[in-house]
Amino acid sequence: MLRTGHLVAFALTAFALIVVPGPSVLFVISRSLVLGRAAGLATVVGNAFGAYMQVVAVAFGVGAVVQRSVTVFTALKLVGASYLMYLGVQAIRHRRSLAGAIDAGVELTTTRRVLRDGFVVGIANPKVIIFFTAMLPQFVDPQAGHVTVQMLLLGAVFFAIALISDSAWALFASAARSWLGRSPRRLEAIGGAGGLVMIGIGARLALTGRKD
Repeated sequence: MLRTGHLVAFALTAFALIVVPGPSVLFVISRSLVLGRAAGLATVVGNAFGAYMQVVAVAFGVGAVVQRSVTVFTALKLVGASYLMYLGVQAIRHRRSLAGAIDAGVELTTTRRVLRDGFVVGIANPKVIIFFTAMLPQFVDPQAGHVTVQMLLLGAVFFAIALISDSAWALFASAARSWLGRSPRRLEAIGGAGGLVMIGIGARLALTGRKD
């Protein structure tokens, strides 16, 4: 099965990718600021499961298709970008309701919906699937057999690191939200800013091309 050296090397590589704030981290921060700690952590879980579905796709060969096909890559990228921009527009539209919802103790959205949003963003992130396609095979030992299982295990390591790192970002952002929530104007501003951030992330993702 997997060699310890391969596992450690992959973990370090994955950590380097995850710890640097990218679209997923910025999305988690935005949702945590706007909706609070529980929603932020739920976004982290949904996002991580979405990313793991990419591991499954790569392990069973779909990732290679994405890597070779500009059309498939572009379609996946645009789906993720469009969804992010849609969420951003919704956040801006409902920014004035944030303070009232907090005062009333009412959740703005269900946990299931937050998980779904995070999942869609995670599974539609083309940068992650390209990373998995390029990197997973390098840390697999073909002579040990069960290559698909090895890739799934490596993906589980990525999943665990992403959960820990992104959860830290969510907790940090939600703590800042408590201060912002003391003023309706502050909360309205952060709701609008969070929406703009999501639109910006989506636009940047849509305009990002392949490196090959």
